[in-house]
Amino acid sequence: MSLLQTENRPITQIITTHRNADFDAFASMVAASLIYPEATAVVPRAVNANVRAFMSIHKDIFDYVDRSSVSAESVKRLIVVDTADWSRLGPLSVLKKRKDISIDVWDHHEGSDIDACWICQEPVGATVTLLVRRLKELRKLITPIQATLMLTGLYEDTGNLSFSSCTSEDAYAAGWLLDRKADLSLVAKFLRPAYGEKQKDVLFEMLKNTSRMKVNGYSVSISRIRVEGHVNNLALVVRMYRDIVNVDAAFGLFESQQKNGRTKCMLIGRSDHDGLDVGSLMKSLGGGGHPGAGSAMVTGVNPEAVEQMIVDLIEGNQQSSVQISDLMSFPVFSVPPDTTMAEVAKILRNRGCTGLPVVDDEELKGIISRRDFRKIRKESQLSSPVKAFMSTNTVTIQPGKSPIQAARVMVRHDIGRLPVVEDGKLIGIITRSDAMTYFYDLLPD
Repeated sequence: MSLLQTENRPITQIITTHRNADFDAFASMVAASLIYPEATAVVPRAVNANVRAFMSIHKDIFDYVDRSSVSAESVKRLIVVDTADWSRLGPLSVLKKRKDISIDVWDHHEGSDIDACWICQEPVGATVTLLVRRLKELRKLITPIQATLMLTGLYEDTGNLSFSSCTSEDAYAAGWLLDRKADLSLVAKFLRPAYGEKQKDVLFEMLKNTSRMKVNGYSVSISRIRVEGHVNNLALVVRMYRDIVNVDAAFGLFESQQKNGRTKCMLIGRSDHDGLDVGSLMKSLGGGGHPGAGSAMVTGVNPEAVEQMIVDLIEGNQQSSVQISDLMSFPVFSVPPDTTMAEVAKILRNRGCTGLPVVDDEELKGIISRRDFRKIRKESQLSSPVKAFMSTNTVTIQPGKSPIQAARVMVRHDIGRLPVVEDGKLIGIITRSDAMTYFYDLLPD
């Protein structure tokens, strides 16, 4: 395992953000580096194209390392910016299982599944606004290029202070950054996304396939098209599409074929109505975003069903907001850690199941499955306790997650059941068939 070192010492304190990092995410990391000078900024592999261009030009000015270079095992302190969701941290989400890590979170989105030691989460237009406030309190000096980057992140997430999510504090932060010589011409340059032939072709196809409808009092348009290869800045295309068709909310459903033959759908939404929160809607589909903008990636599904789910969610259909807690089985049949392997074998045989949770005082300690019996080399080991053979690297899920998220986790880890855990206690279990039977219309054709 590679271990990135600074002065021959492993990195123990890191600042990171979500995959597909935008300017607000990257700017927030830079601002956090000034607040936590002992921490190293760790950039995800996937960042937005315009952010990548900025980083390429200024790579000798900002200090950061690539996420793939850092060993998660060495991390003792984690500072997360612009997200409070483990699932958006990519490979670093493995830190969720660690109880010995100090975690700070800075975010302007609603909701959180990161059990942070300290959190600053407020409904402002951009996360960097919260960090700028702290920089002001600490009387930190920043350079013009740092101010320019932070203003770029702030302007990007607030639509140049025009989005409904924008607050007076965002405006105050922008003024402070301008006082620090933020360059508005550079901000405009890097926020001007690339709009080339591919984007024009996609927009033309969306307009050809457009449809308008009234859903729960909102004017909504959903356009579904197939795209070949990678197309940058689809979010820009959807924003232009919404402006052209002049609706409260527009959704682009971009289908593409994976190498394994399954369908992948990138869903991007834009809203211009205070009452229609696209970010919350996308969160129900496993994604996220802001009230005016959001996205979600749905793999191996029927696109027509995704369209219907968008409509259902806008209508407030309770079926579309069902959580794991509504589907899980409980109470869960489990065995204590001191149960012998012989007893476990008998239980598995009699119950006709392939695995069981191992629980001590309601706390999940591991999973014992039939495959774990391969570790037994001699008959005398059948009298050993199950804790000697169980798998402790257990994948779990929280009761507030959606059935789609549960199905994704089970597919990713190739497991058929997920223990549902809350506050360290096992409260239920959900199987792949539970999730997929509920969403039967999302199964691939």
